[in-house]
Amino acid sequence: MPNSFLENTIYNFQKAARALQLDKETYEILKIPRLTAEAAIHIKTKNGKIKTFLGYRVQHNDSRGPFKGGIRFSEQASMDEVKALASLMTWKCAVAGVPFGGAKGGIKVNPEKLTQDELEQLSRDYVRTFFKILGPATDIPAPDMNTDSKIMAWMMDEYSHLAHKNTPASFTGKPMEIGGSQGREEATGQGGVYILKELAKAYNLRPEKVTIAIQGFGNVGYHFAELAYKEGFKIIAASDSKGAIVNKDGFAPEKVIEHKEKTGSVLKFPGAKNITNEKMLTEKVDILVPAAIENVITKENADKIKAKAILELANGPTTPDADKILDKKKITVIPDILANAGGVTVSYFEWVQNLQNYYWDKNIVNKKLEEIIQRSFAEVLQTAKVKKVNLRTAAFILAINKVAKAIHLRNHH
Repeated sequence: MPNSFLENTIYNFQKAARALQLDKETYEILKIPRLTAEAAIHIKTKNGKIKTFLGYRVQHNDSRGPFKGGIRFSEQASMDEVKALASLMTWKCAVAGVPFGGAKGGIKVNPEKLTQDELEQLSRDYVRTFFKILGPATDIPAPDMNTDSKIMAWMMDEYSHLAHKNTPASFTGKPMEIGGSQGREEATGQGGVYILKELAKAYNLRPEKVTIAIQGFGNVGYHFAELAYKEGFKIIAASDSKGAIVNKDGFAPEKVIEHKEKTGSVLKFPGAKNITNEKMLTEKVDILVPAAIENVITKENADKIKAKAILELANGPTTPDADKILDKKKITVIPDILANAGGVTVSYFEWVQNLQNYYWDKNIVNKKLEEIIQRSFAEVLQTAKVKKVNLRTAAFILAINKVAKAIHLRNHH
């Protein structure tokens, strides 16, 4: 069975392609990314030394629209990881019906070891290096792991300098003051909560009866927790890289984030018990939400999971081996390409607002987001029923079918 993140992603694609009886030509087009680029990114340190880092950009497919995908700054970044994430973006945009294709970028760096000035240089040099293949009608990056609106501001500014014109639509996830969208910051979490509400409806669950554990308390995990809590759901466990906390009576996410900002971790939160990350994944909860990194639910721990459903806010948190075990246990998995599509959907809204230079209020953003999430959820559910497959394969079938149709209509064989 596959084990790397890229192999897992290809495996899920192949499984759905077989179920769809996808023709060989289209299969070949979709299996290999359109473009993979790797380059040296340079910065100059305070004492005048030059430091070099590896930068990546992968463009998977643009049959449905310009490439779109985040840029992550991480020591784990690799060409394989970026390839996997780029293809997931293609499927995610197709599932949500957003008119983009998939791309992804990264720099192999530990951003915590850089000064603000070095971080800015790194961000700007990335744009200079990949300028020719980026742009509002070509490839529109966004924030991802360890990148944020401030970094997008630098990148958009650099792009605008090089293009000799103000180009807010070149990057999404920007600060509000320079063309960001209302609701973008919490969009992935918000989309996850809309899915959660659909799940509760589908299973006739009352929010206050639903217990949730969240693995990863960064931007996505925190916003999801906060918004779910406001809807009346009970958050009883949360974790970050240092460890996890549990309190069966639930806790207020806002208090946990205050504590985390003060102490550097969710651990030792008043009234909660410290447990290990591994233990948290197997807590007795209704819904487990992996919101951090890939490959956390594996054949080693899938058998011990007691949740009724898994809502994937991270990209690729569950391995195919784990999927098989979860299927046997009748645990519903809401796949990443559906569950975390809120981020790219609101990025799309931001891009549209930039191009029109006309900005929407938050209610409009959220209303439009909810409509898209509800429709996507219903389509995936329907596909699963008709094809008699799990939700992940259903989401892939739906996505591949949409992209394949676009390829055939454009006929670029």
